Amino acid sequence: MEEAEAERTWNRETIPKVLRIVSTRLPQRDLISLLLVSPWLHRTLLSYPSLWLVLDLCEMGNAGNRLVAAISLPRYHHVKQIKLEFAQDIEDKHLELLKSKCSDSLQNLESLNLNGCQKISDKGIEAITSACPILKIFTIYWNVRITDMGMEHLVKNCKHVTDLNLSGCKNISDKSLQLVAENYPKLESLNLTRCIKLTDHGLLQIVFKCSFLQSLNLYALSGFTDEAYKKISLLAHLKFLDLCGAQNLSDEGLSCMAKCANLVSLNLTWCVRVTDAGVIAIAQGCTSLEFLSLFGIIGVTDECLEALSRSCSNTITTLDVNGCIGIKRRSRDELLHLFPYLKCFKVHS
Repeated sequence: MEEAEAERTWNRETIPKVLRIVSTRLPQRDLISLLLVSPWLHRTLLSYPSLWLVLDLCEMGNAGNRLVAAISLPRYHHVKQIKLEFAQDIEDKHLELLKSKCSDSLQNLESLNLNGCQKISDKGIEAITSACPILKIFTIYWNVRITDMGMEHLVKNCKHVTDLNLSGCKNISDKSLQLVAENYPKLESLNLTRCIKLTDHGLLQIVFKCSFLQSLNLYALSGFTDEAYKKISLLAHLKFLDLCGAQNLSDEGLSCMAKCANLVSLNLTWCVRVTDAGVIAIAQGCTSLEFLSLFGIIGVTDECLEALSRSCSNTITTLDVNGCIGIKRRSRDELLHLFPYLKCFKVHS
């Protein structure tokens, strides 16, 4: 009798105290497993609404049915973040079910990750975005079904997006960028990696109208010209800029970008037209640089490295000059002499 009472006291008093400490540090999948351990654990976990603001189904199988089933549960009625990165078996029909049966539960959704969900099309985007009026973060990396129509649905239904990742969505065009520019003037982060149909016209729409951009990823896009690159200088708040593979970027274009005085990360990997002149301009104008990759640029020499040391030695922590045959090969100690806070010497291999 005493043992039974002690167990009840333990369940009633000790378990909630322990869970209050550890629950916020556990992965959500572990929390879900704990729900099945005992009624005490189940009740205790459900009493903390903050634990159920995130739904993580990344890389899981049967994710479409799991998603619909989860959002139907009361504990997810105030979910703010849904992660479906590389989740399997999720299709448009599941997003349409959410719209028709669970739209009330998505009213507080702020972040939706559909990265790698390749069966989702414009139809699915229309359904899910119509149920998420305050969405702020939308990421749909590596989706070749999404077109400009999908972007029309997004900007129509979600007016507050500040973080947009369209990396690998190779079927969107300048029209999508025009829609984004016209509807998201407060956009802070934009990833256009490998969106191969884009031209100067689309990029300029973004540069002219999204003046609050802090992060711009143009990785593996060789179609832009120097005229568009020069205008990036208008983005006064820019901190992160990825121009890997910008084959048309010249020293003149890069020198214009030196006006982005807040830059902390700049990827110039394989920007083959760049020489010392452009990098020296960056060194002089962007004195807060922490990350810089010059990987594969054969036109730079020790002259630009010395300029970087004079202006950015107290900030640079990552520097990649591998493949820069004009720069003298140095040991780690020699590089640390120039850049005492350097922690990473190689980004690419």
